[in-house]
Amino acid sequence: MLTDVLLPRNEWDLLSGYPRQKPTVTVVVTHFEQHHLLGRMASALQRQTLRPSQVVLADDGSAVAPAFAVPGVETLVVTQPDEGFRAAAVRNLAVRHSTGEVLVFLDADTVPEAGYVEGVVRHIGLCPDVLAVGRRRHTSFSRLAEDEQPQDVDALEEPPWLLDAYATTENLLNADGRSFRFVIGAVMACRKELFLDLGGFDERFVGYGGEDWDFAYRAWNAGAVLVHERTAVAWHDGPDWGGRGDSTDVLDLQSARLAAVIPEPGTRGAPLAGVVFDVLATVRAEGSFDRMVRTVHSLLRQDHRDLGIRLPVDDKRLLETYEGVVRAEPWTEDQERRARVHLAVHGPLPVSAVHRAVELITQSDVGRVDLVQEGELLAVAWSTRAVGRARRWAHCFERHEVLQRAFSIHRIDLDASDERSRTLEGFFSSWR
Repeated sequence: MLTDVLLPRNEWDLLSGYPRQKPTVTVVVTHFEQHHLLGRMASALQRQTLRPSQVVLADDGSAVAPAFAVPGVETLVVTQPDEGFRAAAVRNLAVRHSTGEVLVFLDADTVPEAGYVEGVVRHIGLCPDVLAVGRRRHTSFSRLAEDEQPQDVDALEEPPWLLDAYATTENLLNADGRSFRFVIGAVMACRKELFLDLGGFDERFVGYGGEDWDFAYRAWNAGAVLVHERTAVAWHDGPDWGGRGDSTDVLDLQSARLAAVIPEPGTRGAPLAGVVFDVLATVRAEGSFDRMVRTVHSLLRQDHRDLGIRLPVDDKRLLETYEGVVRAEPWTEDQERRARVHLAVHGPLPVSAVHRAVELITQSDVGRVDLVQEGELLAVAWSTRAVGRARRWAHCFERHEVLQRAFSIHRIDLDASDERSRTLEGFFSSWR
């Protein structure tokens, strides 16, 4: 039995007083045409201080099927056809064959030190919400014998942006909504139950890069706890991608792909008229046709522009008015998981109301915000992150209890409305 601790926000340092656990571990090694490195990987996995119970080599369509075995450890090789770079799909395939409580992801060219597995699962064994990232260092394997461990003198430069990020966030203790960019798929680990709750890697990612940041974004947005396990070191053969001098086009494609599916403003750059929104607003207003129109229009006027609107009514007059602008059908699961905020709207909102709620939720890791005007509850904003954590803890706690224990509930008192138009014509004309 692993220890299950419900943490507040991202405060993984609170686990320091708990005894270490020794979970069963499946190591997933992603591979393509790197047969010459497999002997080194097998040797490294065999000497782990916490030996994995299973190793699955995930082969992304090598021309010759790899032969791979870790002595004394159950070893499987799974493969898929070569249809381009499909790390997301082949990792998912490997997980479907996994038996461990914890999944540790490595790439064939990223070889762990002897204490890596034990180090990277340290906090995962105590909290089911932890998504851990180890420390990837860089060297050239060409100078080393197959069973030789890299030393500091062999090291190439580590990416300064990543070192700075871990230092600034105190190894992700102070992570925020953009910290998913500091999770590297080649040195990543989590419980299998968290992986399955997230739906695994998004197999729409074909081509180099992005699938790990997308996974980490969805994990954070579902209430995961991000941890950088600095003592869990694995060595990558060669420099960081950014130091290879030929990465601009690939990184541009990656950035565009991420912008399409991650609505976080610093990743997206501008609201996109696609199907993934930052805020999902569902109109719950009741009453007259006039009040419904004012409520929907107030959402269309919001300062926060990356916003989708759902109007779940059968009123043909309303649906005709807002055809092509709002939707009547339910949100898709992908939309629900990727939006950072869900908004239930009961009445017309001031133009800055959504922005204020989103800012409070995303900057202070708040679980719920009530928007109140002159004593009337006009909207409730839910953090997708808080809802996701509550979903995984539903077997122990009610949602409200998770919100109180792990996040918090706030109230924003909105300014009194100065809109006094009795007709919709007057209301419409007041929009400047």
